[in-house]
Amino acid sequence: MSDYEVYAVRYATNEARRASENFLGGDPHDRPMPIDYFVWAIVGEERTVIVDSGFDEKSGAPRGRKLLRPVAEGLGELGIDCATVEDVVVTHMHWDHAGNHGLFPAARYHIQDKEMHFCTGRCMCHHELRRTFNEADVLAMVSRVYAGRAAFHDGSVEIFPGISLHWVGGHSMGLQVVRVRTRRGFVVLASDATHYYANMREGRPFPIIYNVGEMLEAFATLRALADGPSHIIPGHDPEVLRRFPRAHPDRGDTVRLDADPLPGSF
Repeated sequence: MSDYEVYAVRYATNEARRASENFLGGDPHDRPMPIDYFVWAIVGEERTVIVDSGFDEKSGAPRGRKLLRPVAEGLGELGIDCATVEDVVVTHMHWDHAGNHGLFPAARYHIQDKEMHFCTGRCMCHHELRRTFNEADVLAMVSRVYAGRAAFHDGSVEIFPGISLHWVGGHSMGLQVVRVRTRRGFVVLASDATHYYANMREGRPFPIIYNVGEMLEAFATLRALADGPSHIIPGHDPEVLRRFPRAHPDRGDTVRLDADPLPGSF
């Protein structure tokens, strides 16, 4: 079995965000703490798997997010044609991870049973739980189910040799993380199991949360699944772009996660 290349592709940001918004209970040393938005590409000899589909300008602008480039453009720079992608993993159904409905017309979408139950069930009767979802994203996923383009998973499963999904919950009822075999060992795409390196390092969860206990336990799960601290990739931390080598020498918005981190970054 060959190893996979793994890329983090930044497509949007919110530079106005502050530290008090990124930790449960706030932050006594409130300071600017921008948040970035990524999709991830897993590229192997036999397949390409995309992790999350991101959002577009129409979805991001009302929420104050700045689109830096469309997701398709970032993936296109890697030579990935979205129209031919056959598998997309949806870590969870929050609006910033499950948009761009028509971007992958040939893809099968991998989602946890619990997440579909969450975003279509009684929990969505409560504003505080449904505000992080877009109705259109949920309806699009339902349409994929009826079109035979959804694959449901319950817990941990290896979907392809060297690529496995692991339910952790916490941030959302059905949040899953992705473990990938690379040339430097197993890398874990944590998505929102830890938004920032600091959430996990300090044991302080992100404040958008379904189950606090599950989120805290997820930190331990990430450490158990990954081959080291540098192998855990948070979902929204701008530090990711500063800790890993660029995929393109003249552009800093896409980095190689299967490559060794930059010296002194960990």
